[in-house]
Amino acid sequence: MKLLFHKITNWEYWPFQVLYVPIYFLWAYYAIKARSIFFFNASNPQIKNGGFIMESKKKIYDLLPKKYYPKTILIRENTNLKAIVDIVVEKQIYFPFIAKPDIGLRGSGVKKIKTVSELREYAEKASFDFLIQDLIPFKQEVGIFYVRHPLQKEGKITGIVSKEFLNVIGDGISTIEDLIYKTPRFQFQLESLKEEYGDQLYQILKKGEVMNLVPFGNHARGAKFLDGSHLITPKLTATINEIATQIPEFYFGRFDIMYNTFEELERGENFQIVELNGAASEPTHIYDPKHSVWFAWKELARHITYMYEISVQNHKMGVPYLDHKDGMREYRLHLAQNSKIMNF
Repeated sequence: MKLLFHKITNWEYWPFQVLYVPIYFLWAYYAIKARSIFFFNASNPQIKNGGFIMESKKKIYDLLPKKYYPKTILIRENTNLKAIVDIVVEKQIYFPFIAKPDIGLRGSGVKKIKTVSELREYAEKASFDFLIQDLIPFKQEVGIFYVRHPLQKEGKITGIVSKEFLNVIGDGISTIEDLIYKTPRFQFQLESLKEEYGDQLYQILKKGEVMNLVPFGNHARGAKFLDGSHLITPKLTATINEIATQIPEFYFGRFDIMYNTFEELERGENFQIVELNGAASEPTHIYDPKHSVWFAWKELARHITYMYEISVQNHKMGVPYLDHKDGMREYRLHLAQNSKIMNF
């Protein structure tokens, strides 16, 4: 009951469908103006469906210069273990590494793989294509939202989110499970952590010992999001512009980046792109607990307006919207893919 009350009184935990209720009306307004529900298709012409539904992460990585992201390989559904191991060895990717669905769902299905047996289990359970990716060596992570009008040479950063991972700190007395119970944000993840760690949760960490239970900054997996928009500087904007303008016809989305120090990131040094998200990107700085739901709605509306304006301009320059029949087919595929990942 305490957890339920915490969920109700902290809007960041509200279901997606509830949070977005006011935004649906704005979407309907823009859909009427564009004469297409699926106007988002034109926001990023080189990414399938603009990056809103059914976009392949691997195909997006292929649009990026290789120096900006970790070694990544695509594994097709039902590929046998020997073939997977062979390609992992060939590409010189070493344990531990990350496995994740090629067409994702808000961080679900992402797992740190430490052994061949874990790789076998993941591959056998996955009813979808998935990626194997080098573990990024940097410890800090931010999400940087970027917008550029198609007629402009340079874009702008419209928000930054910094992320605190799901770390527990030992006190020399409590078990890892006890430490999880101390924080509602962590407690929401307890069932998945039990499945992940099993009896390891009964271990007692030394005083001051830090254990990262989820090694990626995803809100749905327990990371705390903090609004870092005050970190936007002309130097960082120039660096992100340099990266974004190398990506063919990319105008709207969020870079999730891991980095060493912020000063190095500003200079374009010692960082890697975890993912580039397109039209479905959220301005995730809204999830900072200090913000009200009114702030969240305002920021969501602002960013959907950017996407609409970009899509309309690209459409004027010849980029088609999805017709209704194709759009509904893609949406049904999207629901089926979500179901596969949730079952996983």
